Amino acid sequence: MKRRVKLLLIAVIIPGTIILFVRYAMTHADVVHKLRSLSPGMFAALLVFYGLWFLSISVALAVSLKIYGKRISGQENVLLNAYSSLVNFFGPGQSGPAFRAVYLKKRHGFAIKHYVFTTLLYYGFYAVGSAFLLCVGSRPWWQTAALVIAVGLVSAYVIRRYGRRGGEHDENKTAISPILLGYLALAVGMQMIAQVGMYYVELRHVSPGVTFPQILTYTGAANFALFVSLTPGAIGIREAFLVFSQNLHHIGNSAIVAANIIDRAMYLVVLGLMFIGVLAMHAQKRLHITGGRPEV
Repeated sequence: MKRRVKLLLIAVIIPGTIILFVRYAMTHADVVHKLRSLSPGMFAALLVFYGLWFLSISVALAVSLKIYGKRISGQENVLLNAYSSLVNFFGPGQSGPAFRAVYLKKRHGFAIKHYVFTTLLYYGFYAVGSAFLLCVGSRPWWQTAALVIAVGLVSAYVIRRYGRRGGEHDENKTAISPILLGYLALAVGMQMIAQVGMYYVELRHVSPGVTFPQILTYTGAANFALFVSLTPGAIGIREAFLVFSQNLHHIGNSAIVAANIIDRAMYLVVLGLMFIGVLAMHAQKRLHITGGRPEV
């Protein structure tokens, strides 16, 4: 009976996911059109930057686990990030991180409070890096430095407060080493480079006159949408952030919309590749997932 239920779930999940992909493409004809307008070189460059982005989040996960003496194989890391990326896009809200938290707790005994703490560390580096990008291309150096310091202090306060409230402060203090923090910062730096590269290709395609400093500011503004992302892939949220920050990056609405259409289309292609990889590597079986949830 259990085997029949698993087969039934697979028979529903796989076609259902394919239908979601096809339906999205059919209802967003502009996405397909913009994607077709990319040259093979631009398409390949975007895939390379997405590969770097995926590598960066995999490194960040490995470092987060190592802070508490946990470890997973490279293959499991890749499968988990690919599967949770699919869950995050098609599930409600930011369901990908929640799925990773539950999986790591059930399969590796990684406590939820430890996951939250390491996620806050990651978000802290992400916020500082995004603040730097937001200002470095458009504001004087002293304003950039002031914003980066302010964001860093706020992030440190939030992380420290959570550690104390959860009774984790002493444990976290002994678990974290400068080397691991350096690796986490490096992972976030890789992610920022990948994002700048993606936006560079997309914006230069739709608006060749856009400068590199403008793209840096654009990337910083787009990154801050992560912190209030309530929709799959931050659809609508990121665009709003970019429109509201126009006085910093000075990129027009038409270029923002066109570039984001390309970005959504490419992300859909990447998710499709992830889906194929998840199927080919039998991710549900390897990750012990039943009904969309990890087994104990």
